Amino acid sequence: MNEFLKKAFVRVGTLWAGLSMARRGIFALIVVLVIGGVVALFRISANPSLVSVIDAPIKDENALDRIVFRLNEEGVRVTVTANGLVQVADESTARRMRSILIREDLIPSGVDPWQIFDKDRWTITDFERNVNFRRAQTQMIVNHLKAIDDVDDASVVIEWPKERLFWDDQNPVTASVIITPKPGSDITQNRKKIEGIQKLLQFAIEGLKEEHITITAKNGIRLNDFANMMAYDKLELTIKENKHIREMEMDYRKVILSFLQATFSANRVKDLNIKIDKDMSKKTIETKESFPVMIKIQTPGLPYDDSIRRESILVSETVSETKWEGTGYNPEGPAGVEGQTPPAFKDMSNLYGRMTQTTRTHNEEINQRQIQEEKSPQIDRVTVSVNIDGKWKWKYDEKGNPVILQDGTIEREYIPVPPEDLRKAEALIRDSIGYNAARGDSVTVQNIPFDRTEEFKLEDAAYFRKKQMQTTIIVFLSGLTLLLVGFIVFRTVSREMERRRRLAEEERARREQMLRESAMAEAEQEGMDVSISLEERTRMELMENAINMAKEHPEDAAQLIRTWLLEE
Repeated sequence: MNEFLKKAFVRVGTLWAGLSMARRGIFALIVVLVIGGVVALFRISANPSLVSVIDAPIKDENALDRIVFRLNEEGVRVTVTANGLVQVADESTARRMRSILIREDLIPSGVDPWQIFDKDRWTITDFERNVNFRRAQTQMIVNHLKAIDDVDDASVVIEWPKERLFWDDQNPVTASVIITPKPGSDITQNRKKIEGIQKLLQFAIEGLKEEHITITAKNGIRLNDFANMMAYDKLELTIKENKHIREMEMDYRKVILSFLQATFSANRVKDLNIKIDKDMSKKTIETKESFPVMIKIQTPGLPYDDSIRRESILVSETVSETKWEGTGYNPEGPAGVEGQTPPAFKDMSNLYGRMTQTTRTHNEEINQRQIQEEKSPQIDRVTVSVNIDGKWKWKYDEKGNPVILQDGTIEREYIPVPPEDLRKAEALIRDSIGYNAARGDSVTVQNIPFDRTEEFKLEDAAYFRKKQMQTTIIVFLSGLTLLLVGFIVFRTVSREMERRRRLAEEERARREQMLRESAMAEAEQEGMDVSISLEERTRMELMENAINMAKEHPEDAAQLIRTWLLEE
């Protein structure tokens, strides 16, 4: 083997040495291309073939994350391309994952259900086309149902039976729908909305009939069982009619109370009862009327009516007369022989008298009209009852104070509502409800005193509390006044005593000063040396400075004196 390889390398080297440069370049290029093709082939064969779960690219990142997370839960390896395509390893895995996404409603809303038909493959069969068509139609119906405002989610299952040879053997198309209503929606109780969904399914699916449609809620209750809902519908209709009547009663009550309370005050008008009997059924009435024939209409501009009317117009007349006179005796010959009198005259034989008969027939034309109308629901009867309280007033004595009874309550006087005011209020109520005596309407306005025991207790307690507060305030103010007067008197007396004491001290100081001055004057006159103490000399200097200050600054001295007086 080694010898063979050595010989092969020798031959290749000899062959390579005998080639020119151009041929060597071409050969090298061919070798490089072959090696590159082999490498590319191995890489392509090494990559697995991927199949898209959804043919349309998913632009919503949140929806793409939910799909990838759900597929990872199934243990499937998922590849997401740059443009948003979700791919798996093979076609069977793609179908299984696609059914899971459809069942759990993870297909984004922007994906067209019919997009599976955009790609045409050579290997697709008619069965696959039918399956794709039905799947796309089902998804389109689901999207259609979700577009309804009251539906939060919907699940649709449509069963297309196999075609039979004979029509009698053909099974019908059936559809079952489970809807999830939005919070606050009344679609489960609203028959019209359920009928709308049922009609939508009938128009969307060819050959689908009402009896083959089942619409249920999440709790399993069938919603389109209209045959068994007649009693429920009747009950609902009765509830709505009673609600409508109550709303009418509330409107009437609000209107009547508004003007009664504005007239008599809200405290005196509290009780008002109103009952409306209303026939909610619809009736068809046929009326046949006969009216006169107008011969001549009224002349325009005349102050009186010159029109001519007749009850009827003669169209034709027939008159027939019968007269008979004579005895009517006809001899018939010998006895035992049949007479020759005709039978018509034989009946008048042996009759005496005179007969005159006249028959007159008139054909008259009259005006008639027949009216057919539908009578809508109307009010049969309205009854109103209201109670208006009178007025309560306190009784006062000669001094203007309320009269207090022995039980500690205030005596009051009740003033009833005048009958004339009651009649006026009754007339106002009648006009406000459209009173009609023919249908049995009734309005009752009474004056019955209200039980105001608790109200009077609170009112009496407030009055006595107010009086007690006034007495307390008066006593407090009186004591405070006496205290102020005593303080003022005490202050005045103390200030007067202080003033007198100060005047006495000033008088005593003045006298002592006069004595000292006189003593000093006598000593000077006698030429005696007078020794003045240090305190006396200091005091004299202060007085002399004060006098000089007062002379130089009289205003400051006056202000100082005022300050001393205020402090004293």
